[in-house]
Amino acid sequence: MTLPAMPKAVLQFFEASQKGDADRWADSFAEDALFHDPVGTEPIKGREAIRAFIKSVIPNFDPFLGLTPLEAHNVGEFTAVSWHGAAVSTDGKPVNWSGINVYQLNSEGLIQEAKAYFNHAIFAAQLAK
Repeated sequence: MTLPAMPKAVLQFFEASQKGDADRWADSFAEDALFHDPVGTEPIKGREAIRAFIKSVIPNFDPFLGLTPLEAHNVGEFTAVSWHGAAVSTDGKPVNWSGINVYQLNSEGLIQEAKAYFNHAIFAAQLAK
């Protein structure tokens, strides 16, 4: 599958998610970044907190197949990406979800702020079955 064109840090965000590489995933963010996952919840503040969050999520799945970008729209320092996520819980429940992320990059090309728009209730309901 050919990925849509997007800035390097955003591409790294998706590629690292697909490999389950929490460190590389977190390294796509600026040191003082904000990550709203999902929008409407308290944002995760700072690269190390983002790293800890990702490392707390991935072990709940086997495998964690990651997020696949479908379309990207780039305007200045902003990139919006529609995506599809997939994973299988450690107790064998398949989980599929989708959404749109909006990224704002800093002057170094790292993600300064990421806002994930998806319905967390749909994600959670698949795990509760």
